[in-house]
Amino acid sequence: MRRARRLGLGTVVGANVMALPSKAWAQDALDAGRETLDAGDTAWILTSTALVLFMTIPGLALFYGGLVRTKNVLSVLMQCFTLTAMVTVMWLVAGYSLAFDTTGMTADTVNLQSFIGTLNKAFLRGVAPDALWGSIPEVLFVLFQLTFAIITPALIVGAFAERMKFSAMLLFSAVWLVLVYLPICHMTWGGEGGFFADLGERGVFDFAGGIVVHLTAGTAALVAAVVVGARKGYPHTPMPPHNMTMCLTGTGMLWVGWFGFNGGSALAANGDAAMAILVTQTSASVAALTWIAIEWVKLGKPSALGFATGAIAGLAAVTPASGFIGPAGGCAIGLTSGLLCWWAATQLKIKLGYDDSLDVLGVHGVGGLIGILLVAIFASTSFGGNQEGLDIGAQLKTQSIAAAITIAWTVIGTYLALKVASIVGLRVHADDEETGLDLTQHTERGYDL
Repeated sequence: MRRARRLGLGTVVGANVMALPSKAWAQDALDAGRETLDAGDTAWILTSTALVLFMTIPGLALFYGGLVRTKNVLSVLMQCFTLTAMVTVMWLVAGYSLAFDTTGMTADTVNLQSFIGTLNKAFLRGVAPDALWGSIPEVLFVLFQLTFAIITPALIVGAFAERMKFSAMLLFSAVWLVLVYLPICHMTWGGEGGFFADLGERGVFDFAGGIVVHLTAGTAALVAAVVVGARKGYPHTPMPPHNMTMCLTGTGMLWVGWFGFNGGSALAANGDAAMAILVTQTSASVAALTWIAIEWVKLGKPSALGFATGAIAGLAAVTPASGFIGPAGGCAIGLTSGLLCWWAATQLKIKLGYDDSLDVLGVHGVGGLIGILLVAIFASTSFGGNQEGLDIGAQLKTQSIAAAITIAWTVIGTYLALKVASIVGLRVHADDEETGLDLTQHTERGYDL
């Protein structure tokens, strides 16, 4: 067999059967005629779907809401909640079809369908309640993937928080989903014949979204922060988080929800899901402890903000690797992300002078990239992973190429999406920014003053 086959997120049935280690799909099981509904798998993915949606609302909303100033709390929550609704509609109308329909795809042949799907499943045409995707209903797979599509543009909100118009945010996010998320998702998870699926000997490894979610969001965050410009008064005016209790509450929701994010990506209730959760917990813990250890040494005291940010960095970094590595890999990725994400979110950000308000690049972009590269090492059985006979050098080259293409694609797509959104004006008026977006964008206060 050309690629390693393991159970994973993208299992496709019948004519659409595909095999990618990035989603570790169950080709062998399907070839053996096991295309039957599994109640245990279905129950677990139903639970995972709820967990991943819980990561955005209320998890990410509260995490971001606690980090901004009092006058902008409601605006950030509104952005996360409204994106949840808007992306849901877009996903059902055309998003799922463009991301996962495989009509015209052929392994080892590059054509338009290597980069984007068709509209054959627009409005979920042909997705009947009894249609299967591996051992779960396809409609459940649609819903599970929707939660990933929701959280990705919601992550980018942190880059331009406290200064972008609500209307511009919605327009930008809609265009960005079409130009960036859907093609990258299709190239990575759309099946054999997807552009990233045919890179190298085994295809790109991205178990649960290091490329599709974190690298795209982090890259887009940098572009948006530069194009939109810094907040009024940045960096000379202190802009500390207004409510660390809210932030830590959101952190806990994100952390627990990540079990569905990574564990659910096995698309089965089995040992692969359990190991993905174990390494997720490990990486988050090591990264959080690493971050506060750095603070302890440099500042004399550990901070709640540092613990929360470190944990999220470890979670983002382990995401692409979670289905391929063992505990040793989880520790290594957690330690590396704790160190490098701290540097990116503090030293690099200050040196380059961009105002990524809530450190989306430093945490998700850099963290995702760390996991994308290190999975090439720690997926090998030599380091406790599950990929036997893996050529580490060759796989590292594959991961690097996919990451570079994703970054370039996202930079171009994000810039175009921002240009479209500029039709309505990207930034609020300076006076409105001073007053706060809660009142000026929504005529409400999100917090008692």
